[in-house]
Amino acid sequence: MNTKKLVDLAKTIRSKNAGTDKITFDIIFREKDNYELVKKSGVLNKSLICKLYNIEEQEIADFVEFDPAYAIKFTIYRRKPSGSPGESDVFGCQQYPPLLDIEIPVQ
Repeated sequence: MNTKKLVDLAKTIRSKNAGTDKITFDIIFREKDNYELVKKSGVLNKSLICKLYNIEEQEIADFVEFDPAYAIKFTIYRRKPSGSPGESDVFGCQQYPPLLDIEIPVQ
């Protein structure tokens, strides 16, 4: 089976603050075909997010496939509030790298 990495299919993969207690992730595609390929593969789902980020499903606040923007978005709860002692990413902008190498089956 041939695969492509998510980073090679998406235009933007990013993470950012969603308030003091959440981090949101955006995976945005330039082409509808790439968006549909990833969406229909079912690879990017709550179970995979839990595995990549070592969290339980109840720690995922939202998971949305947003067709009008060719985007998949999800939000997770932070373990520590943004800016609190021991919290390592105040802006939440360094959390996306585990998404880059996700393998998506292609024909």
